[in-house]
Amino acid sequence: MSKVLSRRDLAFLLYEWLDVEKLTARERYADHSRETFDAFLDVSQKIAERDFAPHNRKNDLQEPTFDGEKVEIIPEVAKALKVFAESGLIAGTVDAAHGGLQLPLVVQRACFLWFQAANTGTSAYAMLTSANAHLLLAHGTDEQIATFVEPMLEGRFTGTMCLSEPQAGSSLSDVTTKAVKSPDGDYKVTGSKMWISGGDHELSENIIHLVLARVAGAPAGVKGLSLFIVPKKSLETGERNGVTLAGLNHKMGYRGTTNAVLAFDDATGFLVGEEGRGLQYMFHMMNEARIGVGAGAVALGYTGYLHALDYAKERQQGRPVAGKDPSAPPVAIIEHPDVRRMLLASKSYVEGGLALILYAAKLVDEPSEENGLLLDVLTPIVKAWPSQWCRLADDHAIQIHGGYGYTREYPVEQFYRDNRLNSIHEGTDGIQALDLLGRKVTMKGGAGLKLLLDRIQGTASRVPHDLGKPVAEAVERLARTTAKLWASGDPAAALANATAYLDAAGHLVIAWIWLEQWLAAEGKEGDFYEGKRLAARYFITHELPRIGPMLDLLDSGDTLLLDLDEAWLG
Repeated sequence: MSKVLSRRDLAFLLYEWLDVEKLTARERYADHSRETFDAFLDVSQKIAERDFAPHNRKNDLQEPTFDGEKVEIIPEVAKALKVFAESGLIAGTVDAAHGGLQLPLVVQRACFLWFQAANTGTSAYAMLTSANAHLLLAHGTDEQIATFVEPMLEGRFTGTMCLSEPQAGSSLSDVTTKAVKSPDGDYKVTGSKMWISGGDHELSENIIHLVLARVAGAPAGVKGLSLFIVPKKSLETGERNGVTLAGLNHKMGYRGTTNAVLAFDDATGFLVGEEGRGLQYMFHMMNEARIGVGAGAVALGYTGYLHALDYAKERQQGRPVAGKDPSAPPVAIIEHPDVRRMLLASKSYVEGGLALILYAAKLVDEPSEENGLLLDVLTPIVKAWPSQWCRLADDHAIQIHGGYGYTREYPVEQFYRDNRLNSIHEGTDGIQALDLLGRKVTMKGGAGLKLLLDRIQGTASRVPHDLGKPVAEAVERLARTTAKLWASGDPAAALANATAYLDAAGHLVIAWIWLEQWLAAEGKEGDFYEGKRLAARYFITHELPRIGPMLDLLDSGDTLLLDLDEAWLG
């Protein structure tokens, strides 16, 4: 069995639960079938295990270096990305007119999970490039698509997103990078960008930066931001286009992905769309990246779980509590209840998270106003919940390995370090909480939240009472709490404990996802299906009750975090 990802679980979720074969009835996917979907899954697993996984550790130990002129990266990274580009998967969901495969997003997402699980550092270059290309396909001109997107889809160019600045961090309203319009119609971009993943390297012919900047005279705040295409190198001369690598950041994880401080000095940029709508356009890439980060967190948690499961079956240590004979042989540690607890918890997190990621992707494949509204509400949860709970699966994996898990000789400590970054990538958990409670559940008069809760209630009504009743009660409780939080009309008070709200809503959504999997496994026999039923029961009986204290806190109207004086913190 692969320790990268579970092909059996993917098949169950895609075909037995989500029934993605039905998508082929849509004109866009008519050239596909289960056979073509499986073929792409096969090639993804093969490339991930052959070309990505073998250098994952080396990528971590020999992270990129900068000698003042160029970045040095181990050669395996470029080789793996070349194979990935040749597979066509970088253009997996893109229109055939642009050389794409027109795969459903849910299938493409399942394929890419193999790469994220095998080597998150190398796969990040491909993820960012794909999201960059998708934004420009949606909002760029035909000339911009031909000039910048098509080389990205061919694997010749890579892409980034340049939002944060040293003084602003996630506060995009404080972006100060400037753009001045030239007589010939392009712009000169000047400023500094920080924390730019994939920001500089020699892996591609060019790097296409998407840069948020403020045109002279634009209003303050996010409404004054515009979006610009700023290539690393001039397309005419091949020389640097006023984009300088000021240095590399060295993070605790994702060490194989360059993380750059970039200086833009009169760099030539090309406006995307209209001035003043930059953040609106950038959200196209940000939302895709947020779901991609959630998927990466699932992938890292899943591979950590599989490594821990394999180790627990092989490692002989200790004896059962009732075993009093010291001369008896030790047993595999999977027989010890606490190890089983950690494994079952991890299984519920990673298989629940994987199902959530694929469900969200399928909403995109079946576009409608209702599905768009539901995806809006789910996106903060899709990003943040796996970043916390699938990381806990990696935490458990270290503990299950015992002392070995805390050493660099075993891979699980790297999985944890890599996964720890996902709580800050594409908006912190706190930012996702503010987005969920402050915007998503209140938009359109709460229509999105009502839609989500109605769907959860509908599923809960179709399962046995002991499984459905706790979920149905949690739905009603969350609805009451949400209404109570906003009843005062005081946003500061309502949002004071937004993170608790995100945690509670996330656990409720995963409980729903487990009920859905329980229904998909109903009446089917075998260890795999028994495992699904067991994990569903575990999550609802052991994990869902966690939300009670969270909702109690929210219902209390607690303002401790607003009332404290910073001097009291020492």
